[in-house]
Amino acid sequence: MSDDIPLAPLAYEGLDPVPEPTSTIAEVSEAVKGTVHRVSSAIEASRKPGMPLSILSNIAREAPLCSLFVAFLLGVAVARRR
Repeated sequence: MSDDIPLAPLAYEGLDPVPEPTSTIAEVSEAVKGTVHRVSSAIEASRKPGMPLSILSNIAREAPLCSLFVAFLLGVAVARRR
């Protein structure tokens, strides 16, 4: 008896092809597309009647100068904290 361990037969390399490497630009592009899709769906969901973005847009449509004044005051308040 010999102490040699029998080797497994060589596998054909074509059975399990190496995946084609993706470029960094393609990966970043896919990540940006996914993020844009998630943000777009969140905005669409918040525009439904009764949701916050719908309420804000209705207020701004009814009283644009008052809304602009409130936005200005909020900006000044945030700027003073820094």
